[in-house]
Amino acid sequence: MENIIECKNLTHYYGKRLIYEDINFTVPKGRILGLLGKNGTGKTTTINILSGYLKQHSGECRLFGQEIQRMDPSLRQKIGILIEGHVQYQFMNIQQIEKFYSAFYPKWKREAYYELMSKLKVAPKQMISRMSCGQRSQVALGLILAQNPELLILDDFSLGLDSGYRRLFVDYLRDYARSEGKTVFLTSHIIQDMEKLIDDCMIMDYGRILIQKPIKEILDTARKYTFNVPDGYEMKATEDFHYPLAIRGTLETLSFLNKESVEIKLKELGIPYSNLQCSRVDLEEAFIGLSGKY
Repeated sequence: MENIIECKNLTHYYGKRLIYEDINFTVPKGRILGLLGKNGTGKTTTINILSGYLKQHSGECRLFGQEIQRMDPSLRQKIGILIEGHVQYQFMNIQQIEKFYSAFYPKWKREAYYELMSKLKVAPKQMISRMSCGQRSQVALGLILAQNPELLILDDFSLGLDSGYRRLFVDYLRDYARSEGKTVFLTSHIIQDMEKLIDDCMIMDYGRILIQKPIKEILDTARKYTFNVPDGYEMKATEDFHYPLAIRGTLETLSFLNKESVEIKLKELGIPYSNLQCSRVDLEEAFIGLSGKY
């Protein structure tokens, strides 16, 4: 399968502070990948590198097979970028800004823009300056969709939207991307939105990538395990048991092993456990289990 994004041994510093070192990931054509991570783990840094706004300290970042910093202008037209949900030219109204942007894009699809504005119940003469932050971010997204890019890079795509409009837009973006065969790389602080939208999930911790897998595989295999341990007992994290945390004699951890394998591993490690319980998790619980609660 053709990879639209390929990052190899990506390393970046801010001054002397290491953000991450030698991380590797790819995004195949036609897939929607969601990047999750706590604040300060490098999500926005990654978005800025992919966008070409920031040059990595070392490593390669290729989009459509070309290094982003030396990309041919004709390929850049295939990329639509949303950074922090902002839209310029706020003195214009909905119709004026669409007409202005359309002059710069030969493959402009105005119907994609107006279809989204209609779903969001935004009037054609409504001024950008009088919109809420959430509405302005959706205008920006509508303008990106109208550009008809092959790759969409979206940072906090649902910023400022209430729950109803978030659900509407998530459904719209998912159906649009899949029906048009678009590739999407996005971040969001609202993990419930990601779970309904993405094909693949990448979870970033401080300095490294914890996991990159299809979301279905994560949800089918990740399990939360709880069991009783003696008061004051502390269990160290291992490759199989992520961020074990004991509170008042009950220990909780996340693992991709099945229950039978977990019991075998606990006995091998000499863990004094009892009353082992297993439960399925959603994406938010999997994220917290893999990255830690604190």
